[in-house]
Amino acid sequence: MIDLKEMGSKWRKAKLTLGLNMCLYVPPDPDEDSSPSSSRLSDAVSLSPASALSRGSSTPTPSSSGLRFSKYGAKSSKSTCAICLTAMKPGKGHAIFTAECSHSFHFHCITSNVKHGNQICPVCRAKWKEIPLQNPASDSSHGRKKINAVGWPRDDAWMTVLRRLPSDRPEANRNVSSLHHAQEPPIFADDETLDQQHEIAEGKVCIIDGVGDTNFMGTIEVKTYPEVSAVSRSASHDNFNILIHLKAPVTSGRHNGKNNHAELPQMNQNSRAPVDLVTVLDVSGSMAGTKLALLKRAMGFVIQNLGPSDRLSAIAFSFTARRLFPLRLMTDAGRQEALQAVNSLISNGGTNIAEGLRKGVKVIVDRKWKNSVANIILLSDGQDTYTVNSPSGTHSRTDYKSLLPISIRQNGGTGFKIPVHSFGFGTDHDATSMHSISEISGGTFSFIEAEDVIQDAFAQCIGGLLSVVVQDLNVKVDCVDQNLHIGSIKAGSYRTSIMGNARMGTIDVGDLYAEEERDILVTINIPVDRSIGQMSLLKVGCVYKDPIAKHAVTLEGASEVRIQRPEIIGAQIMSIEVDRQRNRLHAAEAMAEARVAAENGDLIRAVSILESCYKSLSESASAQAGDRLCVALCAELKEMQERMANRQAYETSGRAYVLSGLSSHSWQRATARGDSTDSASLVQAYQTPSMVDMVTRSHTMLLGKPSSHPKLRQALSFPAARLQPR
Repeated sequence: MIDLKEMGSKWRKAKLTLGLNMCLYVPPDPDEDSSPSSSRLSDAVSLSPASALSRGSSTPTPSSSGLRFSKYGAKSSKSTCAICLTAMKPGKGHAIFTAECSHSFHFHCITSNVKHGNQICPVCRAKWKEIPLQNPASDSSHGRKKINAVGWPRDDAWMTVLRRLPSDRPEANRNVSSLHHAQEPPIFADDETLDQQHEIAEGKVCIIDGVGDTNFMGTIEVKTYPEVSAVSRSASHDNFNILIHLKAPVTSGRHNGKNNHAELPQMNQNSRAPVDLVTVLDVSGSMAGTKLALLKRAMGFVIQNLGPSDRLSAIAFSFTARRLFPLRLMTDAGRQEALQAVNSLISNGGTNIAEGLRKGVKVIVDRKWKNSVANIILLSDGQDTYTVNSPSGTHSRTDYKSLLPISIRQNGGTGFKIPVHSFGFGTDHDATSMHSISEISGGTFSFIEAEDVIQDAFAQCIGGLLSVVVQDLNVKVDCVDQNLHIGSIKAGSYRTSIMGNARMGTIDVGDLYAEEERDILVTINIPVDRSIGQMSLLKVGCVYKDPIAKHAVTLEGASEVRIQRPEIIGAQIMSIEVDRQRNRLHAAEAMAEARVAAENGDLIRAVSILESCYKSLSESASAQAGDRLCVALCAELKEMQERMANRQAYETSGRAYVLSGLSSHSWQRATARGDSTDSASLVQAYQTPSMVDMVTRSHTMLLGKPSSHPKLRQALSFPAARLQPR
């Protein structure tokens, strides 16, 4: 009696030896375990990341065996198609392709992959000498083509149609090395060469004096608002508030109106600065199943939306960390390589955030070529199970600050260098550490509570990163009247300084996305002065780099603040713009204070602090005027109270929710808090038009059309209405 298993093995050897264009039938292995428990999802994402993920998947038991990236995969890989993530069983109406590296796929899945130029196994990234070729014969059932070249039963076959590939061309041989076998260089100076360096030309400065025309395209818009328009000349006014409002210029693609969300055109590469992006991804055992599949889908979205001048590198970490590929230009070939690397990820082992972060930073620091913008995205769903030495030599809590070189910290040098945007995934991640990493580097911390919004969260982030129009922004404030002195500068986490006998101040704002806004509150002490009828208080100017025009810009005297000094004044109305920002700062301070109380175990006091702030905001001038920001802040404070109702609620989601809000308010930049609460009635705070476009693109790829009510929830702040000068 013929042994079918032995015959199948001989057929495979004959096929590899002859290398002919033929169709081979390989009988199913009767010993192959096809039970669901033996199947391991590879969670691969094809060239179209909108693969069906609506069906759930059980989460395998985490293993402590570490980060495994097998070249030939597990034996159970034949049970699940690594492209569509569905089961592969003969008799189900689908032909099966088995590659020379032993991995198997649905034939219609792999031929679609090959059609886009892929000649590498999506699982192990082995370079194929033969690829599946779609037979013209087709079957209209299920709308899929079937292969039946030699008369074997259509619905019970493992089939292979092969075409011998031509010899490799040197310029096309860009296969990504296997994680399991590749030897990392000691210095990551193997980043892909840029055609030209996008540096700001030395000495090329554009000086604009006294900008008053807010329609002047390509420059930052600067507006100022005193808290009241007049102060009696016979009275003094301590802690007088002046709001400085900044708005970055629009991208060239938006000068002629808003983008059509139905068409969702790609962002103009020439209207923004190119990006070097490093993603540091948690692939520990707790990421197994649906989480890893959603992460791969989200990474597929990021890869497809980077432009040919952008570069991407990826780090995967579990018990250790490994660079998947160097910084690569996201050309068609680069995208293909990146997708293949992401598709190969397997979840196993512990969580060594420190090692992943260290390696991600090394990619940025060691690179030979530099794009204008550089950022790191860090995602983790668990607690760091490893430690590193702190400067004191102890082994207690991981000292993430020591992992970030001074050259990329937000307080090192001038302005910001390499922000780390961290994403806490699920309810078990270390929100405190993730927030700390972002705060140190000048990045943002997002809390992804609902797993299915990870792609939207990534989309919002890269929507900003791919629209940088201002770099190294430094704002300068000068007192005009000789009797004036600056009392304070409130700018959240941005570095401020007061000098020159308190008559001058500076704020390092760093990079701005297109149409992004910043608000800075300055207080001064106004003395009695009977000699004047009008008083000039402050002059505001700024210096920054334009990464698109490639020159430095200096705005001298961009705005000047004046008030009237009459002898007698009547009742005055508080500036809504100033009151709005005082409310925002008050709310952020209350959140920070409540968090400290909660960490000390005093949840009753934490809730009391938030409630007191809520009442104060409700009685403010902007609340009485129906200001939407004030309404949104009150709603945010109430939700935080609910998430601090008890210790379990705080540990599960309250801490991460508060920290993501603090991150957003301190940097005045959008962060994601993806929970199940409907966000349709909430203010879309700090979210720029480019972010909105990218999130809409994400919804379109997932659902086929833009969603009118996105699931992604924001940490609240700016009202939708634009500020108007008084």
